Amino acid sequence: MQALLQQQIERDDGKISRIINRVLKQVFGEEATHLIFKHLEHNYSLKPNQIAERIDVFAKGLESFLNSGAYVVERKILEDIYSSYGLLRRLELEKSQDDSDFVGQIRSLMQRA
Repeated sequence: MQALLQQQIERDDGKISRIINRVLKQVFGEEATHLIFKHLEHNYSLKPNQIAERIDVFAKGLESFLNSGAYVVERKILEDIYSSYGLLRRLELEKSQDDSDFVGQIRSLMQRA
């Protein structure tokens, strides 16, 4: 049972990491996404495959790289993640509760999925 739970967690982590990667490439393109990942790895010791399990570090690093622009990117990431889980309306509910808690929403989604 524990092994099954661990496999599900790893699948969700990979799915979230892939969505984040895709959104960054859509918004910034390949080269700028590569620069963001280099920034995260150099300044926060965060590799792309670790993003979901260390989402708080990712958010902090993204905010240090993009400043206030990180908020827009975080919203797009959340929209795509919720959509991929079939929870588009859920995003609207979460927005009304705490519009700024990107990390909390990702963690909550991972626990519920």
